[in-house]
Amino acid sequence: MTRIDRKFAELQAKGKKAFVSYIMAGDPDFDTSLEIVKGLPAAGVDVIELGLPFTDPMADGPTIQLAGQRALAAGMTLQRTLDMAREFRKTDDTTPIVLMGYYNPIYNRGVDRFLADAKEAGIDGMIVVDLPPEEDSELCIPAQAAGLNFIRLATPTTDDARLPKVLQNTSGFLYYVSINGITGAAEADAADVGPEVARIKAQTDIPVIVGFGINTPDKAEAVAKVADGAVVGSAIVGRIAAGDSVADVLAFVKTLADGAHRA
Repeated sequence: MTRIDRKFAELQAKGKKAFVSYIMAGDPDFDTSLEIVKGLPAAGVDVIELGLPFTDPMADGPTIQLAGQRALAAGMTLQRTLDMAREFRKTDDTTPIVLMGYYNPIYNRGVDRFLADAKEAGIDGMIVVDLPPEEDSELCIPAQAAGLNFIRLATPTTDDARLPKVLQNTSGFLYYVSINGITGAAEADAADVGPEVARIKAQTDIPVIVGFGINTPDKAEAVAKVADGAVVGSAIVGRIAAGDSVADVLAFVKTLADGAHRA
């Protein structure tokens, strides 16, 4: 059982929905980013998605793309992202960390070395958005064998013919993308999301968490009501980009977490 599995079992036992937050590792710099990550659990975050900066983030909107550029300009690398997770683990051994990014930096490091290093650093799972199920032998299956969850995305265009393939080797949770398009581009509508989550849950027992287009506490609550939890990324990253203090960023995160937990 991974930390992710334990967290969702614990939430289910309490009848609570999950709040998942995304931040880009190293944005605006290593120390500030680490301070924010360390503060997320106390702000109500159940699972941390830690973005791995990359130069060509095809699924990300301008908010997160710019965050990646700021992080790279500040010297962030895959190694430093793992270092950040390792630093976090010195004071928190329970909150799950999901590494979210693209395959190129992992491939460049070498899959076996990356998986060993990620496990040692305290990473619990990964979302690698440019590796479809047809490439499961490349990273997904080795990751599962190493004890890491491999979390897949499903979207409004994932039809009933495609869904079983998407679910086949997914573990930890399924990330349902509420809109067609890039992050931060439109707002999620719980009325549209609810039937899609129900359709997915008819085919799997793993939690279904909804992200993209959630930017207020009320939106987090509405989406969490029809799913197993909500993910917020761009709205938080936008506060960091605006130069908000660490305390103000974490206070904003708490309002979102409180919203999801009301569901």
